[in-house]
Amino acid sequence: MTRLNRILLLLVGVVFLTNSLRSSSNWTEFRGTQHDGCSDATGLPLEWSEQKNIKWKTAIHDRGWSSPVVWRDQIWLTTATADGHQLYAVCVNLQTGKIIHDLLVFENEQPQAINNMNSYATPTPAVEENFVYVHFGTFGTACLDIKTGTKIWERRDLNCNHVQGPASSPIIYQHLLILHLEGDDVQFVTALDKKTGKTVWTVHRPEEHYRDARPLFRKAYITPIIIQVNGQDQLISNGALVCQVLEPLTGKEIWRVVYGYDSTVSMPLFTEGLVLVNTGLDYVDGKQYVRLWAVRPEGHGDVTHSHVVWKMEENVPGLSSPLAHEGLVFMVDDKGTATCLEAKTGYVVWQHKLRGSHLPSPVYAEGRVYYSGQKGKTTVVAASRTFKILAENQLDGEIWASPAIVGRSILLRTDKFLYRIENVTQ
Repeated sequence: MTRLNRILLLLVGVVFLTNSLRSSSNWTEFRGTQHDGCSDATGLPLEWSEQKNIKWKTAIHDRGWSSPVVWRDQIWLTTATADGHQLYAVCVNLQTGKIIHDLLVFENEQPQAINNMNSYATPTPAVEENFVYVHFGTFGTACLDIKTGTKIWERRDLNCNHVQGPASSPIIYQHLLILHLEGDDVQFVTALDKKTGKTVWTVHRPEEHYRDARPLFRKAYITPIIIQVNGQDQLISNGALVCQVLEPLTGKEIWRVVYGYDSTVSMPLFTEGLVLVNTGLDYVDGKQYVRLWAVRPEGHGDVTHSHVVWKMEENVPGLSSPLAHEGLVFMVDDKGTATCLEAKTGYVVWQHKLRGSHLPSPVYAEGRVYYSGQKGKTTVVAASRTFKILAENQLDGEIWASPAIVGRSILLRTDKFLYRIENVTQ
């Protein structure tokens, strides 16, 4: 084989790997396998209701805001009793909607109090071949065999005072399971060996930025992302007061930006060579702000004054996470203002007020952005520079969990049911 042929073969392999990572057959973590809320799926439904395009509808007991994740024909999600005493992992068959496993994973004698908008099962699981990793914040983390439901390992010693309850979801990176536990007492990122549950590394938030902050302002609820810059993988981890960027295999810091705010929830995003970082809540003259910073990720050390390209503070979501498509960023703030902006400049292309509060993160597929509102309505908008509503779809109940997309289906969880939404021949 010639050198040119070997190079071509390697390129084909890279393309195949990239496509398989974004494959529409699995949705393995919060916001998908690529952590960006985007899918290459086609043939998805545009319209649905309780009477239209519902393949199946399965009741999920108790209360949980975790999003569904999918490995082949298995859908996994978590739920918990309203008082937090019992924490469950539930597996549903993708084809039939029947419950395969309903596992009591942990029991808590004295669970912490939580915000009434949250649940004790808000973190989304992570799933891969043979195993699912369920995380309930300070209340416990476990690895389960997806075939038998057997618990392989558990950790109950990774603790913090969440104040408002758990929300950060785990991510898988190579042989690691990466977790964030950031309360008003302690704030740290830790990587576990996913086969054994043993700690590989732990990084605490920098004391110099947290020392003088009020404890209530130190908490965070973010799920990180992994990006690659100049051949180096970076873990983007935006805490309450600082965004730290770490080597995912070692925890060694690469760069940071300092903003000094509170309660970061929204997931970071990497697009057009920029990292979009949500800075959490800030209060100025009695008004609440959430800011979005765009940062060039090539730096080292503190790059707050050298690598921030643009900032935005109007109609930035506090809870839901943005997504990107063809140079545009689409997001919706907690009160329902949807925004399209240019990723490179931060220029606002359009804004439109959707009805009601919007807490789940939007998803993208087939040139569409699906915005799910808390009151059960999903508004489908064209992913373009011109605002256009394509459909408005109402379900019973409330939507707190972000959707998942697999095959030709949208998996949507309400406060009572899991739906498989698909074009169904009437």
